[in-house]
Amino acid sequence: MSDQGSAPDLDLRWADPDDVEAMVELLEFGSLVPGKEDPGHLAPYRDAMAEIAAGSGGLLVAERHGAVVGVCQLIVFRHLQQHGGRCAEIESVHVHPEHRGLGIGHALMRAAIARATELGCYRVQLTSNVARADAHRFYASLGFEATHRGFKMVLD
Repeated sequence: MSDQGSAPDLDLRWADPDDVEAMVELLEFGSLVPGKEDPGHLAPYRDAMAEIAAGSGGLLVAERHGAVVGVCQLIVFRHLQQHGGRCAEIESVHVHPEHRGLGIGHALMRAAIARATELGCYRVQLTSNVARADAHRFYASLGFEATHRGFKMVLD
């Protein structure tokens, strides 16, 4: 899957196990809390990736000149509402700082939305930290609306 009209030489594809290290690096680049991710201990990320790959969604990566420069996760689940409809959640959208502003994030999001549509999802949703004003503008430019207020609880 390639994306025309984005960064030159951009290829979008589903992640494979060889991408884990690059994806963790992207997560760390995008973290609001430095050191939150552990690129020196990849086993739990590989375990997570195997479980994610078994589901309907997956991990999309953007590759440019042979390097993974962007990532996003698509999670698809069933709701009881909407007649048991499928819903998609997009998480962990990150583009390497040196490659931002080239349309890579837009390409990843369009691919994730297209996959959700193919799977029959009636809605795509996401959350974004209140501190990420640039991300909010980015999501709005894609047609997302801030219609709800989100709440989270961190568990031990």
